Amino acid sequence: MTITKNESTWAMIAHLSNLLNLVTGVLGPVVAIVIYFSYRDKSKYVANQAMQSFIFQLISVIFAGILAVIAWIVTSILSIIIIGICLIPFASILTLIPIAAMAYSIYAAVETAAARPFQYFLIGKWIEN
Repeated sequence: MTITKNESTWAMIAHLSNLLNLVTGVLGPVVAIVIYFSYRDKSKYVANQAMQSFIFQLISVIFAGILAVIAWIVTSILSIIIIGICLIPFASILTLIPIAAMAYSIYAAVETAAARPFQYFLIGKWIEN
């Protein structure tokens, strides 16, 4: 399958849409799904990359972000009775998940900009099926 420069650019944009979550909080998945619907009939490659980005962002940024906020709230409340202090490392790790997800999205964007097929861990195989 030959990937055109236009296709690789749109695939890259789909992955980089994750960076919008830094500013807007939730617009990244919206951009990825719009690219998917725009290209699902035109380019299987772009549609696949955009759908992977969409699912990855939903899982890693939104759900992990919500989980991190809940963990910090519980940690803060339990810190009153000292137990919460033991939970600080756990809450800190959960906070790093969305940051690591953004780094992984940048790696995906670099791969797709070079017109190489990219699959997120577990998500890529699931999307193909």
